[in-house]
Amino acid sequence: MNSEYNAQEIEIQAQKYWTDNKSFEVVEDPSKEKYYCLSMFPYPSGRLHMGHVRNYSIGDVISRFQKMQGKNVMQPIGWDAFGLPAENAALKNKVAPAKWTYENIDYMRTQLSQLGFGYDWSREIATCHPKYYKWEQWLFVKLFEKGLVYKKNAVVNWDPVDQTVLANEQVIDGRGWRSDALIEKKEISQWFMRITDYADELLDSLDALDGWPDAVKTMQRNWIGKSTGLEISFNRSNADALKVYTTRPDTLMGVTYLAIASEHPLALEAGKDNPKVQEFIEQCRTMETSEAAMETMEKMGVNSGLTCTHPLTNKEVPIWIANFVLMGYGTGAVMSVPAHDQRDYEFALKYSIPMLEVIKPIKGEHDIDQSAFTDKGVLCNSAEFNGLNFDQAFEAIATKLQGSSLGEKQTNYRLRDWGVSRQRYWGCPIPIVNCSSCGSVAVAEENLPIILPEEVAFDGVGSPIKKMPEFYETSCPKCGGEAVRETDTFDTFFESSWYFARYACADNDNAMLDARADYWLEVDQYIGGIEHAILHLLYARFFNKLLRDEGLITHDEPFKNLLTQGMVLKDGAKMSKSKGNTVDPAEMIEKYGADTVRLFILFAAPPTQDLEWSDSGLEGAHRFVNKVYRLVNGFIEDSKNNSIGSLDNLNKDQKDLRHKTHQTLSKITDDMDRRHLFNTVIAALMELSNTLSKFNNIDESSMAVRQESVNILLKTLSPIAPHICHYLWNELGNTEAIINEPWPTIDKSALVQDEVQIIVQVNGKLRAKLMLSASTDKATVEAQALADENVIKFTTDKTIVKVIVVPNKLVNIVVK
Repeated sequence: MNSEYNAQEIEIQAQKYWTDNKSFEVVEDPSKEKYYCLSMFPYPSGRLHMGHVRNYSIGDVISRFQKMQGKNVMQPIGWDAFGLPAENAALKNKVAPAKWTYENIDYMRTQLSQLGFGYDWSREIATCHPKYYKWEQWLFVKLFEKGLVYKKNAVVNWDPVDQTVLANEQVIDGRGWRSDALIEKKEISQWFMRITDYADELLDSLDALDGWPDAVKTMQRNWIGKSTGLEISFNRSNADALKVYTTRPDTLMGVTYLAIASEHPLALEAGKDNPKVQEFIEQCRTMETSEAAMETMEKMGVNSGLTCTHPLTNKEVPIWIANFVLMGYGTGAVMSVPAHDQRDYEFALKYSIPMLEVIKPIKGEHDIDQSAFTDKGVLCNSAEFNGLNFDQAFEAIATKLQGSSLGEKQTNYRLRDWGVSRQRYWGCPIPIVNCSSCGSVAVAEENLPIILPEEVAFDGVGSPIKKMPEFYETSCPKCGGEAVRETDTFDTFFESSWYFARYACADNDNAMLDARADYWLEVDQYIGGIEHAILHLLYARFFNKLLRDEGLITHDEPFKNLLTQGMVLKDGAKMSKSKGNTVDPAEMIEKYGADTVRLFILFAAPPTQDLEWSDSGLEGAHRFVNKVYRLVNGFIEDSKNNSIGSLDNLNKDQKDLRHKTHQTLSKITDDMDRRHLFNTVIAALMELSNTLSKFNNIDESSMAVRQESVNILLKTLSPIAPHICHYLWNELGNTEAIINEPWPTIDKSALVQDEVQIIVQVNGKLRAKLMLSASTDKATVEAQALADENVIKFTTDKTIVKVIVVPNKLVNIVVK
């Protein structure tokens, strides 16, 4: 054994052993408890970053620990390989997206292997591969046949330069994030999935997710946004009524205007003969519509010149066009109550619209000249409804409106059906053929997959497949006539919404899933960033229910337990290329070794908290790894010339070391298993190694105690720093690799101490420490405490009121 620690040499040896012996490949074994550990799969961007290292280190420690518990552990990995970044890289590097993606996968696979992550590589998937996306095309066809997907016109953010739809978040200051072109609001045909059909189940089943953080469940509840309110009709002369939805019908008597979206049919009608209205509509076409932008932007509007009739007072109410109303939400119209909604209040002040105060506080007063009163209270200035509270007013107004067919109770959701069409190239083709006679027709199952051409000329303007007749020209599956293949591709959330299930049977070319999925699912532990707490997790839960209803799996939810890890920061900011504050894992591995990098990233903070990068912290982790190497090396050298005896008839020092070892084991077992506090696990192992390094006795009993402690140290450290532990375990003469060893068993007898330290306090302040036999009776403990020289100094000339004795822990003497 070398006297100096050589990380690179040791890590290559360990990784070769795991690969040659297929240490992490698993098959279904009903005789063993299964454990499915999954970290959110990476986008193959070319290089790992420290966020990846943290995420996958957490998952690997959990997987290795559960394997040592005797469970059948699956930890797979794959690549979320479709998406816009590949198109951007293709433009920048003048290489096809497919070539760029596959090269990155190869490089990142090597990086993950260098970190020693225990993946079952036989299950590797890449979502851009036809054998993967064939099955989401197959599922889409099934859902199309069941009416769970449909096509309709929708208003989108259209980038006229890149010729593509942009998400709200990709519109910055009204311009395309990549092209910088002014974005247009454009109505185009889009494919949607009926996620709203599952809204109630998605909401209700959150209650069963006991292993999820409450904050994530709250975010999902808010996103689904179930509410009960009234749909109210505001009639218009010789025209259809304008309908609005409100959860605050108690404020109805305070309505002084209605606000509609700029894309609303009434707004477009008003703009035909009114240049001022048309100018405002055009201005709204390039407006940002992300939630963040909508919250902070200046509220603007224009009077449409149209009016409607208040359903209770029959008074004329003006209709305004406002930039804070979106056509995609509700009816595209809202009733505005300036006295009781702050946004409406500010808008009314700006445009001199009247306010009617119709709610007063239950207690106290509110100055309506200062701000809107938005709480629930008691109705006033509301005719027959005066004096009613919110619940009473809700029912009374609902009854009256229903009686005159001007309103009805309705349950609404913030959640909208999921638009899955993207006018981009690097994505899964939608398996639909558009026929002038038959409409939209699904591709027959035997003709799947519809393969995305990978050898394309990519110039970034529009999708290449829209310019390839050989791709889009086809015949109708129904009538046989000329037809056009759908050239939209799926939103990349589509691929990441079911990958967790495909890992169970990634080698099945004949079915999307098979019985193995039911063996492995649910995922026992899912790990990923908090940024995915809403959409990805919601869509994955939705897909799980679709797969269940298709008869492919039986579980209702995909992820039993969820761990959302914090970000990796440097100088207080999230690491990012744009900030120039990244740390390259490859450089750190080359300099210190993978075990040091893993150990630091797990030690610097609890998994759920943000982690501040520290070069000195990395140095400290490296010193600890070196210390473990020297400690074990020292034991090996001592064992060459000294016999190892038994653990019987130990003296005090030997018993103390055993006590420390098993006390540490007891603590870290809970921290590792239940709490996932790997930082405290490492801290405890550092403390144990310090104790062990000071115990250098070489008699037979001491060597036996040292051997036990070294073995426990290596076994418990091995999930965190697997390479060095693999090497040192072999050097100790063990024939079985440490990866196949069970987690150590706590010897409860070692936790029983012959002597214990008793803290002595006088009026709560520490005055002495006594070492006494654990079997010392209470009276003797009290007498020993009172007789201590330092205690006497603080009790002389004082009256002892009482003496409190906590067995084997504490004596508190109360004096006055």
